[in-house]
Amino acid sequence: MFFILSKTIGILLLPANSLIGLGLIGIVLLATRLAPLGRKLLVVSVLLLAICGFSPLGYALLYPLESRFPPWDAARGAPDGIIILGGPIDTDISAAHNMPVTRSGADRLIEGAALASRYPNARVLFTGGSANLISTDAKEADYAAEIFASLGIPKTRLIMERLSRNTYENAEFSRAMVAPKTGERWLLVTSAYHMPRSVGLFRKAGFTIEPYPVDWRVGSRADLLTFTNFSVDGLARTDTGLREWIGLVAYWATGRTAELFPKP
Repeated sequence: MFFILSKTIGILLLPANSLIGLGLIGIVLLATRLAPLGRKLLVVSVLLLAICGFSPLGYALLYPLESRFPPWDAARGAPDGIIILGGPIDTDISAAHNMPVTRSGADRLIEGAALASRYPNARVLFTGGSANLISTDAKEADYAAEIFASLGIPKTRLIMERLSRNTYENAEFSRAMVAPKTGERWLLVTSAYHMPRSVGLFRKAGFTIEPYPVDWRVGSRADLLTFTNFSVDGLARTDTGLREWIGLVAYWATGRTAELFPKP
């Protein structure tokens, strides 16, 4: 039920969807006796879309998420394992073209492969099935194995978890699959904005990890005062940031994490 709600209500709450919906309601009301209300809804939806698209709002939502965990310190020595979270691969388009197709977040795969090459004795786990509400046989892990092989990481070295649909299942299934031993050091590779929620879920699952953030969307604190030239970029950042904050609250409220905003 949690997964279904996250893929329905959670998506509807995103600004790009909810504000367009608000505007459509306004258009419908223009043809009724509630036309004054319809005009107000149209004005509000356009103004809020402009704020979300052009203002630094997206940066403001993402910055505290991305700056929560510092870059990993390699001085501590080689890790025992590397966990790479799914998300970058579009399974449906990959299946349609019979080859891996990535979208945003491909840094997870690239940096994960680089770490695997740098630490040849570390175990490498990729976790990701299909995040689609109506799932098919196409799984991220299957295509990720091809990408890693093309980057020099042989399939024989990989542990592929292909059933998880969200980050909660990433954590639970990963722990069950690799059974980490006390004292082992595992890196967790995921997007910087996604790291707080991921850390909270892995901690709750009893899997001690060391954050290895990648795929930043904010350059520096100066971006908090930077306006965007292309509204689609600003809307994407706003949607991404708000989705993470909603996820943090939802997972904490349902007991899936012990901390509202996990920290180092």
